[in-house]
Formats: sequence, structure tokens, C-alpha cells
Amino acid sequence: MSYHRLNELVNTVAARLGANPGVVAVLAAHTPETVVGLLGVLAAGGAYCPVDPAFPPSRQEAMLSAVDCRTVLGADPGMADQLGLKYLELDHLGADPAESDQSAEITGPPAPDTPAYTLFTSGSTGQPKPVVTPRRAISATVHSLRELFGLTPEDRVLQFASLNWDTCFEEILPTLTAGATLVLDAEAHSGSFPRFLRMVEREQITVLDLPTAFWHELVLHLAEDRLALPACLRLLVIGGEAANPARLDDWSRLDTGRIRLLNTYGCTETTLITHAVDLHGPEAPSPGWDWSSGTRAPIGRPLPHVVQQISEQGELLIGGPALALGYLGLPEATEARFTVLDGERRFRTGDRVSSSPDGVLTHQGRLDHEIKVRGIRVDPAEVEAHIASHPGVHAVAVVGTTLAGRSALVAYLVPRTTATAGTLDADVRSYLHGRVPGHLVPSRITVVPQLVFTASGKVDRAGSHLRHATH
Repeated sequence: MSYHRLNELVNTVAARLGANPGVVAVLAAHTPETVVGLLGVLAAGGAYCPVDPAFPPSRQEAMLSAVDCRTVLGADPGMADQLGLKYLELDHLGADPAESDQSAEITGPPAPDTPAYTLFTSGSTGQPKPVVTPRRAISATVHSLRELFGLTPEDRVLQFASLNWDTCFEEILPTLTAGATLVLDAEAHSGSFPRFLRMVEREQITVLDLPTAFWHELVLHLAEDRLALPACLRLLVIGGEAANPARLDDWSRLDTGRIRLLNTYGCTETTLITHAVDLHGPEAPSPGWDWSSGTRAPIGRPLPHVVQQISEQGELLIGGPALALGYLGLPEATEARFTVLDGERRFRTGDRVSSSPDGVLTHQGRLDHEIKVRGIRVDPAEVEAHIASHPGVHAVAVVGTTLAGRSALVAYLVPRTTATAGTLDADVRSYLHGRVPGHLVPSRITVVPQLVFTASGKVDRAGSHLRHATH
């Protein structure tokens, strides 16, 4: 698809939506139509809200209700009717160029603080928190990312991330504003590394942006089979969770010296990437890090648009133009995480960091219980709230742990009666699958006779006796 054709389709969507359409939900599938929908909503002055088609209907309804959504693009018409929303079809949009409707007047550029998109993060109450990101945040961040990635019109960038999460914007927006080519290919999600690598070579991909967990598995595949990455690849961006030193050591032993390996850090509330560092490749510092000794991978330095501060407790606070407006309809939650210091807004990340003499930050853990699952931030309290609503559960504790080298959730359940104990784990798993996305379903569910509490009356989440309790 040419830029000219993309522009026609985007203007068609914007014209059909009308000026300032408010929050517009887009069914987020790996298709060109989703990208057209995203850009069309922005062009109309609306706020994009992606909805994962794999989410349970109750979750979808709760999300759209929370953001006062008015219109749904590309969804089942029945879903829009049920919610009383305007429906606009995206499939086969403007297949005939003559059908492009650009007659409606679109007003001038929205104000910088106008919402650009709304995404949801995990919330301790059991309900996801809608994060509202303004247009000024997108402008500042995308400019920094084009520079960070060194994008040119000759680049070909794979669209890999779920179009339901903000990482996809790291791929889409810097690419299309640099005049480069955005590649969508079903082989990227085949689950087969040989097919994935053949696709990278066939499509001549120059830039990959991968979840760290996926990169870990890719490195193992390359190392075990003594394979090389396609010669076209010049930049590989990772992020979402800590990079494993053993995999970094494997990577450094492969034929990867020509490829920039860029580690990144950011929060939904601070808009995409705020910190980055080259861990290996032509722009990495010399002599570099000794990964064989288990050195913890740094998260890097702040990008040019980012203002950072480290509290006395070591918490990283972020300021600057890329801050979100807050959590929609949740003033107390907004006040708890967005604070004002020296007259400037800051977001409390909850991440503890240390700084080296040259200003490179390293993540040292969380100040709370949040963990990353599949690169998505999860508050175990949200999972606890959903499990606690099951009629067979008397008490529950959910903790983060590492299973098979990956971050995972583990739930411990106390049954209401001994009669329900035998099947409670399976019952709760089925119950969750009907209500929440897959990343909120614990990898392991264990039924226990009781939970262990600290002297202050809180669940002892760190105690090994809780983790190994059995029924």
C-alpha cells in the first residue's frame, strides 16, 4: 500500500467518523485495516481505544463503558448494538479508490492536551485502569524514537506487537512518520522460529521490536542450531521485562556484531519508551559488559524528551511532555501515582533503580507487588479480586514468580468447603478464562488449607511456606 493510498483510506475513516468523535474503539487485529482505523481516529480528532477480539465479552463491555466510547470500528455489529454504540465497518474499506469519501470537513489540529488514545493497565480493585495519553506525548516520544532507531525511508519495520498494547505504536508511528515501510505478515505469529526467520529474510526486515521473553526463546533457537540472523536486520529492540544475562551471553557469542541490540524501558503512563541503551552491536559501549558473570542488564539513559528523578528510596520518577493525563474517572488512583514535585508533574513508576557514574540506570526491583507477564504489567491484586468473586473461594493470594525462566502468576486458594476443594483449581481457571484476558490467568493454581499471615495481619507473600503449601 502506498502512502498516497493510505492517506486516502485514513481520510475516508476520518470523514465517516466526523470531527471530534470522542473515544473510538477499534477491534485490534493484525491487519492493515486496524492501522488505518488508528490513524483515521487520530485524523478525526478522536481518541483511539483498541479492543482485543480475544478478550471475553464482559471485559470488552467493561472497557468501553469505562471510557464512554461512542463508536466501534471493525467489530461485530451485534456488539455495537448491544452497547448502544455507532458501528463502522473496516473490512474491505475503500476497496475501490472511487469509493473513498473525503467530503466531510475535518477541523484543524487538536490541542496538545487532547487525548490521542486510551489504554488499560492492571488495577488492584479488579477493574483495569484507563490511561489517557495526550497528543503532545505522542509527538514528543515519536520524534525521540525516530532518532533513537535511526529510521530512514529505506527501513522495513515488522509490525509484531499486539495492536491492543502500546508497544505497537513504537513500530507503527515512528515508521510511518519517517517514510519507511511497515510490514504486516501472518508468519510473524506462526509460533515457528524457522518460519519467522524465513519471513524476516523474505520481507527484508531491517528493524525488529520484540518482547524480551520472545527474544529469549529466539536466542536459544539460534544458539542451539548455530544459526545466523538474516543479513538485512540492522536493529533489534527488546523490552517489557529484564533481559536474561545468560541469553545476552549467548547473543554475544553469535554472529550478531553488526546488529544493534537495544534494550528499552517505559510505562504506559509515560508513553512508550523513556530509557534505552545498546547492549551489543556497533553502538554499544566498549569494552561492554561481561554477561557470563550474570551482570544485570541496564535499562539505559533517558531519551531527550524525558525528565527523570530518583527518590531517596531509589524510585524512578518520570516527568516531561510525555506524561499521561491520568486514569480516566479515577482521581484517587491518579493522585496516588502522578505527583507534583517542585511545581512539575511526575509519575511514580514504582521501579527501584540504581545509576552508574555515566548515568546509565539499572532496574533493582519493584516497590510493590506488580510484575510483568508477557511484557504486560500486572497487579496481582486485580487477579485476586477476580478469583475472590468465585463462589467456591474462601480466600486467595496471588504472587509473582519465575516458572521455566519466565515471569508468571501463581494463585493459592482456600476453598469454602472441603466438598469443592477437589475441582476448585480447574473451576477457577475456567471461571477466569470467561472473564479476563489470558495474561491475568495464573500459570499455576494451588488449593491450600489456609493462607499464612505476617504479624501485621497481611498475607505473607514472600514466605516459602506459602509457595510450597499443598492440600
